[in-house]
Amino acid sequence: MSRRLKELHNDITTLLTGVVEAPRREAELLLMAYLGKDQLYFITHQDEPIEENDPKLLEWIEKRKANVPLEYLTNRVSFYSREFFIDEGALIPRPETEHLIDEVLSRVAPDTTMTIVEVGVGSGIISILLALHLPNARFIAVDISPRALSVARRNSEAFGLSERIELREGDLLSCVEEKIDLLVSNPPYIANDAPLENNLSYEPQNALFGGNIGDEIIRRLLDEVYERKIPLFVCEMGYDQRILVHEYLKNFAVQSLEFYNDYASFDRGFILKANHD
Repeated sequence: MSRRLKELHNDITTLLTGVVEAPRREAELLLMAYLGKDQLYFITHQDEPIEENDPKLLEWIEKRKANVPLEYLTNRVSFYSREFFIDEGALIPRPETEHLIDEVLSRVAPDTTMTIVEVGVGSGIISILLALHLPNARFIAVDISPRALSVARRNSEAFGLSERIELREGDLLSCVEEKIDLLVSNPPYIANDAPLENNLSYEPQNALFGGNIGDEIIRRLLDEVYERKIPLFVCEMGYDQRILVHEYLKNFAVQSLEFYNDYASFDRGFILKANHD
């Protein structure tokens, strides 16, 4: 049985109401992904007949009603104006992480030859975008999760960057012996007992929780910066962790420490130039 696209859009909107924040927009995105069409097609084909009992469509609707993230259903996520593959093996990239990309690119010249290491590569989006903008840089991307590395590998292959981004499995920098010019990370930084939104329960928990306080992995990375004499570290953090980072760095020599905000003007990360003299 088929229904017109606009009718099906209304039906799905009703089913998602009270489950997601923007049910009409989510219903639109779900249908666009299901049809493999863009927004222009969606707008101009409102009377198009659509098979409403297709098992794939019904499965997507039921899973979205159960708070399974739309990105995991469609295996697609948009980030920094590009599209990436995603599945439940990796954390879904958030728009605020785009600021981390911007902060790095504002400090590194496009033709710079350097070794950049990313800890917690996840889907690979940070290393991939930096590699696209920094063609002379070498990248080593580390994750403790084989499933996340599989997602990152698929994305790096899709962008033709397999030769420039070396993926390694390990805990933080345990598998990196090379001299590091720049360390970047979007580490887990949520406290273990923090309440989460329902949809986050479907995402890899080791990519979310950073310890009892939440900043434990950030502190371990700061230790690595000084032990390994890494000159520059750009890191995402929780909105409430600025003071924690400041306090921890009182134990170290700092050339400069800057914090940056996300789209909601919350503290979202920092740029550390370490003093190794």
